[in-house]
Amino acid sequence: MDDVEIKNILVAKQIELQQQEEEFQKTNKPLELDQARLGRLSRMDAMQVQQMEQETSRRRITQLSKIDGALSRLESGDFGFCYVCGDELDERRLYIDLTTTRCLKCVDT
Repeated sequence: MDDVEIKNILVAKQIELQQQEEEFQKTNKPLELDQARLGRLSRMDAMQVQQMEQETSRRRITQLSKIDGALSRLESGDFGFCYVCGDELDERRLYIDLTTTRCLKCVDT
């Protein structure tokens, strides 16, 4: 893959995640625990669903941060090199995750 193709993939994923996060923020409301309307198990289910949605949002924000970093490294010419040792990253590793910052040797240490 060349730099333009990589940038297009990263930007497309970034836009997708931003749209998902914006939609979540629009629909995310504090949980109402009206004991008259909901039974105990229903309230527990609602709380669990809310926690899972918040965790998904946290992961989306983390992924957006990783994409920002990858785009910055692409602009600076540091993309594709290990952040720790400076060695070139295996193309297969980048193929799996374009936001990877470490080679396998440095991940293990």
